[in-house]
Amino acid sequence: MPVITNIDDLKRLYQRRVPRMFYDYAESGSWTEQTFRENTSDFDQIRLRQRVAVDMTGRSTATQMIGEDVAMPVALAPVGLTGMQHADGEMKAAKAAEDFGVPFTLSTMSINSIEDVASYTTKPFWFQLYTMKDTDYVSRLIQRAKDAKCSALVITLDLQILGQRHKDLKNGLSAPPKLTPSTLLNLATKWGWLAGMARAHRREFGNIVGHVEGISDASSLGAWTAEQFDPSLDWGKIEKLMNEWGGKVILKGILDAEDAKMAAKLGADAIVVSNHGGRQLDGALSSIRMLPEILDAVGDQVEVHLDSGIRSGQDVLKAMAMGAKGTYIGRAFVYGLGAMGQAGVTSALEVIHKELDTTMALCGERSVAGLNRDNLLVPEGFGGRWS
Repeated sequence: MPVITNIDDLKRLYQRRVPRMFYDYAESGSWTEQTFRENTSDFDQIRLRQRVAVDMTGRSTATQMIGEDVAMPVALAPVGLTGMQHADGEMKAAKAAEDFGVPFTLSTMSINSIEDVASYTTKPFWFQLYTMKDTDYVSRLIQRAKDAKCSALVITLDLQILGQRHKDLKNGLSAPPKLTPSTLLNLATKWGWLAGMARAHRREFGNIVGHVEGISDASSLGAWTAEQFDPSLDWGKIEKLMNEWGGKVILKGILDAEDAKMAAKLGADAIVVSNHGGRQLDGALSSIRMLPEILDAVGDQVEVHLDSGIRSGQDVLKAMAMGAKGTYIGRAFVYGLGAMGQAGVTSALEVIHKELDTTMALCGERSVAGLNRDNLLVPEGFGGRWS
């Protein structure tokens, strides 16, 4: 077992063990990838204020996200195709999150189905919904999430149309992978992944296959999903989905103060400041840079979370000190999953927890509730709109 001390250790193992198209799916953004890069580099611009001679005993990273107790303010973000990163990937990641005490969010575009994950866990998880043109399918999907006792619905707002993702297009991304000469050559070096997939519970989109009439193979599935994202999504439709769900709702993909105000007006339990990990609108500002303006716009009207760019416990601390009430990791847990399965997700969570706890102590704080802007040195002009 290799010694894992940071997320990059897991990323290196992940790159060696997972087929190129699925590595590229996780480790890329849209168009020029500017936003993808700045999601992480903008965190580096925020520096930390060291404090000494403060009693650091009895520290705790525990808090709440949308009223749920969490071991640290980190949830596993919804990531499509997670079951292609490792056999039964969503089930393994959900179990690791449950054991650690943080929320897991299942993507609509998961390989393991809602029912698969519910059968593998004992506590409620969150379900992420993409809005589709097939409203009957969406209603059935919402009911399935209710039947599985999901404790929150995460509605993604920033994927009405698919961003231009060059690597995915060139790789011919699909689940399962299409067996082209290039793909076969790459798979020939991934024996561990192949052996796991041979025993996998599923290898296609579990929330779709068997639940939509006329989908019988990868080609019919691809054609259906390509034309199903709903470009007509508006606030009225979002409100209807919230009412249909009837429980806690998190609106994900907010990157503008006016949109944040609308989400708060609708009564969302939380919003996620997010640019889809840099995979949608390239050239948009990073999530951490937009966080202050959005917090100023909504105050305490709605709980504000953040994703896109978090790779360490220090990133979590910076987001919380800026005013967020929770954060999400996507790529960081996927690296662990692809590297070592469920144990790798646990390792990723342990790394982030250790970094958060240690940094919190060195900043002179004993709880995440005490984190604030005084813990940071923020560059002048950081955050909000540019003139």
